[in-house]
Amino acid sequence: MSRIGKLPITIPQGVEVNISDNNVVTVKGKLGELKQPVDPAVSISLKDGILTLSRASESKDHKSKHGLYRSLINNMVIGVSEGFTTVQELVGVGFKASNNGQLLELSLGYSHNIFLQVPDEVKIETVTERGKNPLIKLSSADKQLIGQVAAKIRSLRKPEPYKGKGIKFQGEELRKKAGKSAEKK
Repeated sequence: MSRIGKLPITIPQGVEVNISDNNVVTVKGKLGELKQPVDPAVSISLKDGILTLSRASESKDHKSKHGLYRSLINNMVIGVSEGFTTVQELVGVGFKASNNGQLLELSLGYSHNIFLQVPDEVKIETVTERGKNPLIKLSSADKQLIGQVAAKIRSLRKPEPYKGKGIKFQGEELRKKAGKSAEKK
């Protein structure tokens, strides 16, 4: 049995789960609605607010899909009830971030500013305090989408290993390299 796949998913109050005939799971909550098609090898049952998944056989493919779809559906339930938040920090002299609606403007030390259109499902907020690094706060019900947007923002200026300048996740520990040593004797 898959350790993750066999865990039941408890549906919190205010969250509605529908399973259609063609194995599409729809989860509705206060923060939105998410849909996920599920492979026919994985069967889903909902009883008394507890969702359980089971697989058709013990093949390696079915075992992996069992845990995968359980995690995806659990993330959907958490997303529509609580939501997900990611905070990124801009480390570097002169690095700035501002947003106008869903349009994110970044000044990352290049000769031009970078404009990035963020999907409507992701709420974006930029925080700039004097003496502190600018922050970009992303929040959404869709964990996959928020991770994809955060990865795209980070890819614009990855933290470099010598001074740590770039876009990093808040709380992330960077491994720094020792620069050139002075003169050898």
